Amino acid sequence: MRLTTGFKAAAAFAAAALLVTGCSSTDSSSGSTGTSGAAAGEKVELTFWTWAPNMEKVVSLWNAENPDIQVTVNKQDGGDPAVTKLLTAIKGGSGAPDIMQAEYQKIPTLVSSDALADISSEVGSDVADGFPEGVWNAVTLGSEAVYGVPQDSGPMQFYYRADVFENLGIEVPTTWEEYAAAAATIHAADPNVYLGTFSATDAGWFTGLAQQAGASWWGIDGDAWTVSVDDEATTKVADYWGGLVESGVINNKPMYTPEWNAALNNGTEVGWLSAVWAPGVLEGNAPDTQGLWEMAPMPQWDSAEPATGNWGGSATAVTSQSKYPVEAAKFVTWLNTDQDAVNALVAEAGIYPAYSPAQAGALAEPPAFFANQPDFFTIAGETASTAGSFTYGPNVNVAYSAYNDEFGKAAESKSKSQFLDAVASMQKVTLEDLKNSGFNVKE
Repeated sequence: MRLTTGFKAAAAFAAAALLVTGCSSTDSSSGSTGTSGAAAGEKVELTFWTWAPNMEKVVSLWNAENPDIQVTVNKQDGGDPAVTKLLTAIKGGSGAPDIMQAEYQKIPTLVSSDALADISSEVGSDVADGFPEGVWNAVTLGSEAVYGVPQDSGPMQFYYRADVFENLGIEVPTTWEEYAAAAATIHAADPNVYLGTFSATDAGWFTGLAQQAGASWWGIDGDAWTVSVDDEATTKVADYWGGLVESGVINNKPMYTPEWNAALNNGTEVGWLSAVWAPGVLEGNAPDTQGLWEMAPMPQWDSAEPATGNWGGSATAVTSQSKYPVEAAKFVTWLNTDQDAVNALVAEAGIYPAYSPAQAGALAEPPAFFANQPDFFTIAGETASTAGSFTYGPNVNVAYSAYNDEFGKAAESKSKSQFLDAVASMQKVTLEDLKNSGFNVKE
């Protein structure tokens, strides 16, 4: 399997995590799912927890072709509530599903709690080769273990009002230096207009920006966790955005508020650094601007080495309490790699599929809101392949909460120095929490 240096270092992760959290070893931590548990001729019934819309329509394709392995969709809330519910069921010893949709940043937490099965015996290298390295590494927490099959990803792009750029004679920025210059030109032309905003309530967004710069906030050194939120890459990103906010050329208000929605629609916010799923948000929040937006790759720190980050994305995993891990692994592989299944995921659930070989067939047309840009998904596919690996740790929720607290104060103050202080505070909070939670930590 294709592993970066950071993920090669994670080979001892499963064993180390179980030791420090006091979990007992099961098949899911030993590198194999074991036997399926299904007797000859036995009809297998699997339960699938997911929050993706219309998933039952996608699953119906499988059920029609596999009468002996039937899957029932059970809709759940996403995010932390889904993780909490699964961990409660795992701890109680009953009530857990066979299959679970899991956000990439939650997988280390689930593995450290012995909630996911290692399905590497059922998922071959031919499957792995179909995913971008950064995405595949998100489900691989050891040189052999595989804790899910990637479903969707959120490669970040730059969305901008092409009409505004044209009217002001601004070239689409290809570097962050050019982005800052464009922001200054746009705001100088009209003090009420901004190229974008720094959102202190969207930790996933900032994580994607840091990932693009080369950050990876957690890692494994031997049998210990490491934390590097305050690494050079993240500090560079914080310094850059702190400077833009301090100068006033970029707004400092949160995304996904009524004010932000209105700004997109009335033209006082004319750019958005977002993920590939952004067209749906723009269509809902800025309907009056359809046909005026275009998408381009993210501005670069080093144009010679193009890179992007991911904002969002999830995998489909088999839980450690499934009686039928082999059948469940067969289903999750089909769901995320079969062309018909991927087509249905795009049409019914509106996802951006992570499996590269199926993208061309599933994404033949651009999003309706970007009908003016036929090469939308061509650009998205090219940039998606440049996302580097980002190692998440078992206390992502703590780091993200610290982001909201510390960057919230920094954005409000409009002080570049406080942006740097925020990074240092995040590092301290995240590191101390890992220690206090009983994990083995190396400083």
